[in-house]
Amino acid sequence: MKILVIGSGGREHALTWKIAQSPKVTKIFCAPGNAGMAMLAECVDIQPTNAAALVNFAKKSGIDFAVIGPDAALEAGVADAFAAVNIPAFGPTRAAAIIEYSKVFSKQFMKRHSIPTANYASFTDFNAACEYTENGNFPVVVKADGLAAGKGVIICANAAEAHDALHQIMNDKAFGASGNSVVIEEYLEGPELSVLAFCDGKTIIPMESAQDHKRAYDNDEGPNTGGMGTFSPSRIYTDAVKNECIENIFLPTVRGLISEGIEFKGVIFFGLMLTKNGVKVIEYNARFGDPETQVVLPRLKTDLLDIMIACTNGTLNKMTLEWDINAAACVVMASEGYPGKLNDGFPISGLNSNNNTIFHAGTKLNGTEIITAGGRVLGVTGRGTTVTAAAKDAYNAVKSISFHGAYFRTDIGKK
Repeated sequence: MKILVIGSGGREHALTWKIAQSPKVTKIFCAPGNAGMAMLAECVDIQPTNAAALVNFAKKSGIDFAVIGPDAALEAGVADAFAAVNIPAFGPTRAAAIIEYSKVFSKQFMKRHSIPTANYASFTDFNAACEYTENGNFPVVVKADGLAAGKGVIICANAAEAHDALHQIMNDKAFGASGNSVVIEEYLEGPELSVLAFCDGKTIIPMESAQDHKRAYDNDEGPNTGGMGTFSPSRIYTDAVKNECIENIFLPTVRGLISEGIEFKGVIFFGLMLTKNGVKVIEYNARFGDPETQVVLPRLKTDLLDIMIACTNGTLNKMTLEWDINAAACVVMASEGYPGKLNDGFPISGLNSNNNTIFHAGTKLNGTEIITAGGRVLGVTGRGTTVTAAAKDAYNAVKSISFHGAYFRTDIGKK
């Protein structure tokens, strides 16, 4: 089979790496890809949101199956465009992906179906939102409604901070049109975890759990990022917690989607928090997480392509997933300045000096040299019998890799 993987981040490199292991694959193309993906596939210069160009390329190249990685591509209707020309594609339609690209919709959806989440209010008017915060209990969380690359969430300790956050999002348009609406919700306390789940529209099969590190610096300090590292499995995802999630969150979500006429085929990402009042949903994503994918897929023993095909065919109920019992940990190496302004274009050394799995994110080729080309540059994944051992393995590999301004958290895997 000829496969087209759409995207250019660490998530898409991990997907390409795993798909390449399938005996069904004859060739992989990546659009637009990165320097790491170019080692496994042929990269083509097409942006992930350019549905027409992607479909035209797929038709001309005889693509048998497409895999859509980024959230922006799903919002742009790339899955719909492939369906229109009868090329199977893994990823939900635009109508189904609304659970991610509209936080207002997702919160209303959870309320309609009694899925546990934080209390909230949504606004399209800046003054009304400010007035609401003046009467609120603090801290509160202010969220841009739309996609914001994992950065549109601001925790506010008082009304002044809330007003400033609302001004940034709604008036200054720090996240563009994503800030036309906002959600203001209660601040929940407790450890966070992530569970990704395959779904074919009827059946849902959760993957192994993971735990992300969103803040830029050690001890969960600094601004939110797209993720500075992760590990799998989560230490807090006990059998009791898993059963609670299945009964109160996973199954009700699928049943709710079905009842509203939304056929979701792809991956549902459940961002969860274990509070004193039980597990609650922080957010849904409509695709693989990043960097969760970089620790979950290395533990998957079942052919990923087979699972994806089953999702698109509606035959997921016939699949049994097998997992490696060993743990995985991923340390993200970022460019200086991330998640704010940064400089890139610096050569990366030490990539071939170890045997760890290194997933490229912000990289590109400059002749034969690999250089930095973004905020999160690399995700270095280690393995071990425990999370602690896996993290040690990852950090040993990080020591041998360098580029100008590189920084990373030193506490991945300690939660």
